[in-house]
Amino acid sequence: MAGPKTPGSPIGRARPASAPGGLARVSLLALVVGAAAGLGAVAFRSLIGLFHNLFFLGRISLVYNADAFTPASPWGPFLLFAPAAGALAVTWLVSRFAKEAGGSGVPEVMDAAYHRKGVIRPRIAVVKAVASSIGIGSGASLGREGPILQIGAALGSAAGQAMPVTERHRLTLMAAGAGGGIAATFNTPIGGMLFATELILREASVKTLVPLMIASAAGAYVGQIFFGVHPSFLFPVIGGPSFRLETPWLLACYLGLGLLLGLASALFIRSVYWLEDLSRTLVGANPYLRHAAAMLAFGGLIVLLHARLGHYYVEGTGYAAVQQILSGRLAAAWLIVLLLGFKLLATALALGSGGSGGIFSPCLFMGAALGTAAGLLLKFLFPGLGVSLPIFAVAGMAGFVAASTGAALAAAVMIFEMTLEFSIVIPILLTVASSYGLRRLLCRDSVYTMKLARTGRAVPEESLPPAFRPGGAY
Repeated sequence: MAGPKTPGSPIGRARPASAPGGLARVSLLALVVGAAAGLGAVAFRSLIGLFHNLFFLGRISLVYNADAFTPASPWGPFLLFAPAAGALAVTWLVSRFAKEAGGSGVPEVMDAAYHRKGVIRPRIAVVKAVASSIGIGSGASLGREGPILQIGAALGSAAGQAMPVTERHRLTLMAAGAGGGIAATFNTPIGGMLFATELILREASVKTLVPLMIASAAGAYVGQIFFGVHPSFLFPVIGGPSFRLETPWLLACYLGLGLLLGLASALFIRSVYWLEDLSRTLVGANPYLRHAAAMLAFGGLIVLLHARLGHYYVEGTGYAAVQQILSGRLAAAWLIVLLLGFKLLATALALGSGGSGGIFSPCLFMGAALGTAAGLLLKFLFPGLGVSLPIFAVAGMAGFVAASTGAALAAAVMIFEMTLEFSIVIPILLTVASSYGLRRLLCRDSVYTMKLARTGRAVPEESLPPAFRPGGAY
């Protein structure tokens, strides 16, 4: 005969009799939330196009292809004021309407999961969409993933607050919205689900995975309707496996690449918050002056790059440069290393001074550049090794994202989904493992959790949200 159940233990904790709904109810809500997050991703990308065309080209249009370089601005050298003007608008929106809309958005969602019982103010979705689209559209070196994750999470939280559900279900819906938004904007349904699971819930069970799968599938489907079914990046045909049994040293090369990426990502994480502290020291606490001054310097950088090299290169998401690297059209070692340094500086300036946007896209840029640079060095030193520059580039993308964000599994899967090239799977896994491991040794916090730790609301990477711990509300 079984002994008495201990109240609060994982086995003995019964679901409250008053807890409404169940897996079917939450899954149905997740379907609606995922589709809504997908529509939010469509609206967000359209807003980026609108503001990018206004700031850079002086025209009103929603059409914007981030995979192609922006043509020369009619403003000429006066374009340097565009990022500063965008910075002032972003600072006003964030300061006036929702301070949580500043930064990448991911730490704020994690804070809601761990410290606010999954409650996000509904206005965050609107303020974040407008502020980040202005920031990215005016050239800030930031990405789409953080904003759309926060937008989707806000939609999921709003649904959880509007419906009579438990805290655990509200957190699940919040993560479902985040995963649906990521899946829609990058066409990565599995990666979107994993990104939300690793960063927000950190719990995998039928009760969470089923709603997240449904939401990510719904978000990805909505995204495909508007953006097409093609992968995010066009990957050159390799024509065979990425390495052969007679060249096993390539395996060690990918592990070495991961160590290099882990070191670089730790430097990136530290540089973001070092520049944040430096800007407060040099400029003061005024958020308008801090952000505008940093973006004015950034504006000068992109104007100089265009004058000397023909493109703005490091503005916005940087997808055009990434595509050039993957296709082999951007393969000059000196230029790749130069752009790597400028992208790191530009992203740290934007985020450290108070910008609103994600770091996933800049990490893709820096990872592709560093991976290609390492591949070029290996080809020079060992010409018979069989190094593939595109594979080193995508392995670099996965490793830099994994190490910087802390979402190792999601990074590996998302990069595969963004290229749909099977030959990169083993190189990605090896690179991600070593890059993530070394970064954890050098810098315990990711770029997301360090922000929370600095504000006294730490979220250890190993812990679960309170609702998912033993004794938490079902």
